[in-house]
Amino acid sequence: MARRILNINYEVFQGLERLSEEDKVLCQQAVDALATSYSPYSKFRVGTAVLLDNGQVVLGSNQENVAYPSGLCAERVALFGIGATYPDRTIRAMAITAQTDQFKIEDPVTSCGACLQTMAEYEKKQGSPIAVLFYCLNGEILKVDGVSSLLPFGFVEKRLEQ
Repeated sequence: MARRILNINYEVFQGLERLSEEDKVLCQQAVDALATSYSPYSKFRVGTAVLLDNGQVVLGSNQENVAYPSGLCAERVALFGIGATYPDRTIRAMAITAQTDQFKIEDPVTSCGACLQTMAEYEKKQGSPIAVLFYCLNGEILKVDGVSSLLPFGFVEKRLEQ
């Protein structure tokens, strides 16, 4: 048996004012995306803003459906939209935030496993890392330099690429 240790590097920022201007604007745009969330069942709104290499920002929000699990998370809404509309663009960064009227969210909300796998696929497809910011409204922001930090054992099968 061999034991290995996995370390993940990330940055923690105490509020938007500590971020670069570009990251601050991206987080604010993720907040704007909350307005288009369709979440009548969970009442848990999620918004994401994705920055492309041409400076364009694509927004996404979670979309629920009474026939659960037919809905889709904010991250995948934005990424699939980018894949369909801007297939040759490179994704530089994405910011994700959440809000609910049911309780106060006190820590950054991170992406689910399905979203992480999708994010990892786009990172692999473009051959460069995607910076990810998890923004807790009026709180901490976590930043990773690439999705592989978040999903070190993501599904990979090279024979499927042939």
